[in-house]
Amino acid sequence: MNVIETAIPGPLIIEPRVFGDARGFFLETWNAAAFAQGGLDLAFVQDNHSRSQKGVLRGLHFQNPGPQGKLVRVTRGAVFDVAVDLRGSSPTFGQWVGVELSATNHRMFWVPEGFAHGFLTLEDDTDFLYKCTAPFAPQSEHTLAWNDPSVGIDWPLDGRDPVISEKDATGLALADVAVFA
Repeated sequence: MNVIETAIPGPLIIEPRVFGDARGFFLETWNAAAFAQGGLDLAFVQDNHSRSQKGVLRGLHFQNPGPQGKLVRVTRGAVFDVAVDLRGSSPTFGQWVGVELSATNHRMFWVPEGFAHGFLTLEDDTDFLYKCTAPFAPQSEHTLAWNDPSVGIDWPLDGRDPVISEKDATGLALADVAVFA
């Protein structure tokens, strides 16, 4: 597996080894020992799966208290996946990093605790899977506004408005969210 650092310390792009032949392909999506060797000694407690049509934007979500680290990937379709640094003491506080994840490129993205996370689907019937280091706690969940100009995420919307939930439509500005220490 190849671990690629991003412009912000913490989030990582993970490229698994893909073994392909005329039958198709095989890859490991999680191997505790291999990930620990790559510097990611993680314990997951929950797996999630969502399916969305093209143009759906989910996020930017985070839990505080009870933050979740997330290892995310796409098994069908494609997304533009984003992590926003909400660590108040970080020199990259308020900055974001994005990566395209697809069923074709097989990339995974590690979003550590202390980050808001969201994604925009780039294809219809996109299946998005994520492993979490803490259980979902609705009383601790918060939403950072996906379009906060102080964060300035360059979503690949191609002139369209995203399809968002009511909860995501009421996300807070960076200046108003409960940040991490």
